Amino acid sequence: MKTSWAILGVALLIGGAIYFTSKNPPQLANDAPANNVSIVDGKQIVEVDVKGGYHPKVSAAKAGMPTILRFNTNGSYDCSTSVRIPSMGISKTLPSSGATDIDIGSPQVAKLQGVCVMGMYSFEVDFQG
Repeated sequence: MKTSWAILGVALLIGGAIYFTSKNPPQLANDAPANNVSIVDGKQIVEVDVKGGYHPKVSAAKAGMPTILRFNTNGSYDCSTSVRIPSMGISKTLPSSGATDIDIGSPQVAKLQGVCVMGMYSFEVDFQG
């Protein structure tokens, strides 16, 4: 009888962990581009929050303009703190808290995709003309 209760308890713990860690935060329900781009001193800054993935998942930015990707971490310790942008040969380990800027030049019309080191989490910046 004690074994049955132990198995049930473990199953509930595992099920609860899967449920709470797999749910997307409400702001991620829509993958439409977010309003997270600002222009400062002639450069556009695309802000991406990093914790359990990248938020927003999709950003829209202006093509042909000097661009900085700003990754904001706040108590982040998962694989999303190791960001990769394969098409640009960029690989960067982010601190657990703080802002990290990556200058990506002036991308042309394209979709820039980034991933965590494990490939579990991704983000996209849609550069439009």
